[in-house]
Amino acid sequence: MTKRKTSGHQKITSIPPIPKGCLLAIGGKESKGENAQTEDQEHNTDFESEQILKFFKDHLKGNDPLVALIPTASTEPDQIAKDYLKVFDKLGLKKVEVLDIRSRDDANKEEYIKIIERANGIYFSGGDQLRLTSILGGTKLLQLMKERYTYDEVLIAGTSAGAMALSTPMIYEVMAKGGFIKGDVRITTGLEFIKNVAVDTHFIERGRMVRMAQCVVTNPGCIGMGLEADTAAYITQGKDLLVVGSGLITIIDGMNIIDTNIYRVGAGEPFSVRGLNVHLLSDKDTYTFPTYDLLHI
Repeated sequence: MTKRKTSGHQKITSIPPIPKGCLLAIGGKESKGENAQTEDQEHNTDFESEQILKFFKDHLKGNDPLVALIPTASTEPDQIAKDYLKVFDKLGLKKVEVLDIRSRDDANKEEYIKIIERANGIYFSGGDQLRLTSILGGTKLLQLMKERYTYDEVLIAGTSAGAMALSTPMIYEVMAKGGFIKGDVRITTGLEFIKNVAVDTHFIERGRMVRMAQCVVTNPGCIGMGLEADTAAYITQGKDLLVVGSGLITIIDGMNIIDTNIYRVGAGEPFSVRGLNVHLLSDKDTYTFPTYDLLHI
């Protein structure tokens, strides 16, 4: 803990610890070894079946690791759990526990807390990211996950909605398809494993560039990260990113914005911006999120 004097007043600040855990944010539709592939995968000579799920398995710590599977975001959690149990078993992960959390009462069950205490990996399925945040937010279970991520070598993965919920801020709804109308992009607080980064998924396929741009323009200190299907961001030390998978990751950096009219136009009007920096990253590329000291006053 460091002490500083500012304007004659003693202020105490603490430097947040570098997390020992890792994140794996997946853009959805990760290959599970099925025969069906997307058109992009069929024409992509760099495509590798089950690449991301194999990566997840290989980066779990410990012998015979335990995985906590959380299908809470899905409206069909039983089927989602069944699908993942099948593919994890095929990959050699024999210890997988399903946390069937469908309410805040479920999130407080002691049996689930004990699983998270022992888990080497946590895997959030896709579905609706708002289900995750509204059910898990503020619970002892989520606090325990954050503590494990900060102080233990645990791997926390999320796919599609599960990936979008890993960060803060979190996009949960877009009123208009393009997202270019001021006020049409609805944002809330995510699960906060990584801060000042907004995650969006199925990014190129569903044309989500502009809606992410609106998220960044309203808060240029936030980095936008768009994940394409079957593509993942492996994040270590809370800031270092490695691309895994057959598609692209789009990074939108608004810290050097020259000008925007978003604070001048009214709600319901198109916004404009100049000076966004955009990076396109593919398999094995790396990127480091800009960081600065977080001051808690």
